[in-house]
Amino acid sequence: MTSCEELRPYELGFPGPLRDQLVAAVLSGAKTTTTGLLQDYRAADEPLPEPGERVALVDSEDRVVAVLEVTEVRVLPLAEVDLRHALDEGEGYGSVAEWRTAHERFWHSEAVRAAVGDPHFTVDDGTPVVTERFRIAEGPFRLPG
Repeated sequence: MTSCEELRPYELGFPGPLRDQLVAAVLSGAKTTTTGLLQDYRAADEPLPEPGERVALVDSEDRVVAVLEVTEVRVLPLAEVDLRHALDEGEGYGSVAEWRTAHERFWHSEAVRAAVGDPHFTVDDGTPVVTERFRIAEGPFRLPG
């Protein structure tokens, strides 16, 4: 077992209602995949996750709520995200088109555009995305209150 302080924080979305929803989906077991923009990793100068890596899932208050183990990482064009991945995001998508519409809305938001350093950033079929699959390795941890 590794101390949570030694693990990279794993942040889904931005703090607030979206992160709370995504963390709850992970903790319930519904969410076992996620998708990020390769450009976001580059803008933040962060390394890509690697299979076998353990990360500390944090909530909107930056509290560690579980330790996740990354089991698969793929970098692929947005157009190649498949139905299995979309369903495993655990957010109720019934099709890749629904998944993509929701993700494009998020990726075209002011917050994401600021994070990638491009106020006009948009995605298209060829935009490289990072798809991850993970499992809960430890937790969920009981939160105070």
